[in-house]
Amino acid sequence: MDAYKVVVTKRDTRTYTDQPIPDEVLQRILQAGRMAGSSKNTQPVRLVVIRDREWLKQIAECGKFSQPLLGAQAGIAVCCAPDGSDFDAGRAAQNMMVAAWNEGIASCPTSVHDQPCIIEKLGLPQDDVGEASGRKGWRVVVIIALGYPEPSVPMSMGRARVPVEDYVMWEKWGGSEVRGKR
Repeated sequence: MDAYKVVVTKRDTRTYTDQPIPDEVLQRILQAGRMAGSSKNTQPVRLVVIRDREWLKQIAECGKFSQPLLGAQAGIAVCCAPDGSDFDAGRAAQNMMVAAWNEGIASCPTSVHDQPCIIEKLGLPQDDVGEASGRKGWRVVVIIALGYPEPSVPMSMGRARVPVEDYVMWEKWGGSEVRGKR
């Protein structure tokens, strides 16, 4: 698939088959996350891969809307250093989700609402002091659920995307005139 097609066809998917993800495919997905850019190349992101289905269920207890992890073949906790940016973590997460879709693997980002719960379960270091941010240790920004999509479940959840003319504005809010078209 070409990059544009991967981006425009990827949808968050919450239901997966039982087909395991091959190790070499998972490694390519992780490499895509590792190669994401970061502010001033600080590389504040680290990944924790969870493949054990029972452990995924326990990890899911740290979020309110983490049901996609219950049927996933893998979860990737995107962790950020105390002074790291959630934006940088998001860049890594999106890279991995796009790379996964290129391999035919669906994904869904899940929120972690209970940081003390996930910090304890994953054993994240809390000794570092994030002077600029006031944060005391590593945190989980998002956990990505991964698996091959269940073909009987529609990926769009029946919702159409907002039309581009309602999504994009030119020069200012509400601006609809495209200037400088070539």
